[in-house]
Amino acid sequence: MAATSSAAAAAALASLSFPASASCSRVSASGHRGPRSIRGATIRCSSASPNLSQGAPAPAPPKPQIELEFLGPKPGADGSYPVDRAEAASGEKLLRTIMNENKIELYAAYGKVMNCGGGGSCGTCIVEILDGKELLNERTNTENRYLKKKPESWRLACQTIVGNKENSGKVVVQRLPQWKK
Repeated sequence: MAATSSAAAAAALASLSFPASASCSRVSASGHRGPRSIRGATIRCSSASPNLSQGAPAPAPPKPQIELEFLGPKPGADGSYPVDRAEAASGEKLLRTIMNENKIELYAAYGKVMNCGGGGSCGTCIVEILDGKELLNERTNTENRYLKKKPESWRLACQTIVGNKENSGKVVVQRLPQWKK
């Protein structure tokens, strides 16, 4: 019984978090150091200021977020465009992925049937960035090839990374942009 409770106590001590300045070593019952069974081991830790009351590591700071607004392709009866909203962690997802996850329509009729699935080989996921262009990655070579004669504000959703892991802000996207001459 005593061996079981001391093993449980040793396991509990091993799971505690210590500051970076803490140094811990495990010494087995036979006096050897190294990776051995925790049973019968003694754990020795020293630190200038141990913080045992904390119990759990501090939570990570929140990741920067990008707010997105997606304007519908055609205005409603009142003349305003329908708006869908989404939010994403900065620098982690493509615009196409965010739209698919939030069930926001990306493709016109032809694109629904003939899209490449995000491989950057069809050019059917064109969107227009109305605001927040600075929060997106630069145009890729694939985009430059497909959008050669299109305005700089047009992007391929499958090639556009939202954020850069450090920035936050708001991006406004026009779905299915209309060519303006």
